[in-house]
Amino acid sequence: MKRHVLFLALVVAASPTAHAQWLIQDSHSTADLRGIDNVGSGVVWASGTNGTVLRTEDGGYLWQACSIPPGAEHLDFRGIQAFDASTAIVMSSGKGDLSRLYKTTDGCHTWKLVFTNPDKDGFWDAIAAKGKAIAILGDPVGGSFVLEESSDDGMIWGRDQLPPSLSDEGAFAASNSALFDEWDDGIELFGTGGPNGARLFVSCDPCTSEPFLKDSWYVQEMPMFGSGSSIGIFSIAAKLIGPSVSHVAVGGDYSKPDAAGVAAFSEKWLRWNVAQTPPHGFRSAVAYDTDTKTWITVGPNGTDISTDDGKNWRALRPDPALHEPPDADRDWNALSLPFVVGPNGRIGKLNPHALDAAH
Repeated sequence: MKRHVLFLALVVAASPTAHAQWLIQDSHSTADLRGIDNVGSGVVWASGTNGTVLRTEDGGYLWQACSIPPGAEHLDFRGIQAFDASTAIVMSSGKGDLSRLYKTTDGCHTWKLVFTNPDKDGFWDAIAAKGKAIAILGDPVGGSFVLEESSDDGMIWGRDQLPPSLSDEGAFAASNSALFDEWDDGIELFGTGGPNGARLFVSCDPCTSEPFLKDSWYVQEMPMFGSGSSIGIFSIAAKLIGPSVSHVAVGGDYSKPDAAGVAAFSEKWLRWNVAQTPPHGFRSAVAYDTDTKTWITVGPNGTDISTDDGKNWRALRPDPALHEPPDADRDWNALSLPFVVGPNGRIGKLNPHALDAAH
C-alpha cells in the first residue's frame, strides 16, 4: 500500500540479551528492515531501506552487508526470497518504476535487474517465489489488483486476471507476507484493507467446485479486521502438516499499534473465524513453528503466541526483566523463523528456550 507503515525506530543493541525471548543480533545496519528469509543450514537473507541487503551464512553470528544493486541506493527493499547462500531475489516497493526486482547468483557480489514495474501508478507489495516460479502482488491499477507471475525465473511475465478492487483498497507492504502461495497445491491467497473493509482473495487452480466453478478467484469479506485507510490484513501464513492445512491472518490498525490487534483462523481458506482472544496490539507478521506447534505473531509493541491454531493469543513475554532493555522483545516488522527484523537494522533470533513453557 502506498501509505508508509510508520514504526518507532530504535537503537540496535550491540550484543544478545541473555534472557530476552528474542536475542538481538549485530546487523551493522541502520536500515528499516522488512524483508527476511531463512533458507536453512545457517543461511538467512534480510532487506530494507536504502538498497540494503544483508546475509548470514552462520545462523546470525555474523551478518554481512551485500553490495547495493546498481541504481538502488534509494530504493526500499520490502521483500526478499532466497534459495541458497548464493542466490536470492529482492523486491523494492515504490510508485511506478521504483518497484523493481533484482537477482544475485554469486552471493550478492553482483545483481541483475530482472523486472521493473511497467505501471507508472503501480506499487508492489509482496513477492513469493519457489524454484523458477515468481509471483508479485501490486496495488490496484485500472480497477484491479496486479498479480505478475513468471514460471521461467523472470524471463517472461504474465498478469493474472483479478476481480475488481474497491475504492481506495490496497495491500500492505509491511512484512512481505500479505501474499501467501501454496505452490504444491496451486492455492494462492492475499489480504487487503481500506475504508470499505478488509478482503481476502483466494485462487485455487485444482478446484472444480463452488465457489471456484465459474471464476479462478474467490473474494471473501473479512469484517473482523475493521475498515479504514490504515486497517486491514497484513500477514497470512499456513500450517501444512500432511493433508492437514490451517491458516492464520493477522493485522489491525498500524496507526494505533497499541490498540488490540486482529487475528482470524481457518481450517482451510474459505471459512474464517475471529480469534476469541486477540493479540495485544497491531500485528504485521505471523508464522508457524512446526517443532513447538506454536503460532507466533509480531508487531511494534511485542510478540504473541497461540497454541490452539489461532483461537487464543497471549503475550510471549508481557514485560522484560528488570535487567533487560525495555525493547527486548518488541518493535518488529517481519518474520522468517527463528529470525525477526525491525527498524534501525534490528534483527532478532528466537531464544531456543522461549517457547519451552508455551504448552
